[in-house]
Amino acid sequence: MEQPEKQKRRASVRERANAIKDFRCKHLIAVIEAPVDIKNVGTVIRNVNASGVEKVYVVDPSGSLPDDWQDMRERRSLAKTSVSAVKWTFVKRFDSTSACLDHLEKNNFVSVVTSPHVKGKTNAYLHEVDFTEHAKLAVWFGNERRGISAEAIERCDMCVAVPMFGMIESLNLGTSSGIVLYEVTKQRREYQSHFRRRDSKGKREDPLPTVMPREEE
Repeated sequence: MEQPEKQKRRASVRERANAIKDFRCKHLIAVIEAPVDIKNVGTVIRNVNASGVEKVYVVDPSGSLPDDWQDMRERRSLAKTSVSAVKWTFVKRFDSTSACLDHLEKNNFVSVVTSPHVKGKTNAYLHEVDFTEHAKLAVWFGNERRGISAEAIERCDMCVAVPMFGMIESLNLGTSSGIVLYEVTKQRREYQSHFRRRDSKGKREDPLPTVMPREEE
């Protein structure tokens, strides 16, 4: 027979899962392209989970990650750096950028990449972009050393940059993903609280909440 304490923990997990369900951003994917450091993957997964992004895709040419999400959940390095968020966030691995883009496009996702100004592309600062325009959206984050690839830029809909005001205009992967995903999810949560994506984006009679209620002390 299951111990009362274990039953209590499971009930608590179910309660939390039900409480956050309406705050998750459906059809929103964060893509990490060819990360160098596995620790950064865990950090992004942690940001994804905390902000309410639905999934993470990882372009992993070196084969550092297992193909199966269940196997990833058992990776101690990912569990540690993501503070166990990998257990609650679906992660899918791809061998190449082209394979990932093909999969996204086949499923009608529009991609935007985080990148400084690129000639010939639509460029915008983070706060200038309407991230609710597309029902299905993938936000790409580039390699820690070289940034986003030329292929991803070529096939993306837009290049999005975080405004910076220091002598060094650079943010690490964990920081940039946290800033960008916060803005994206804030907009999409506000939108989905008032509109349904199906039924021609019909307006909800009773808007969903956009922030979690504070716990009573």
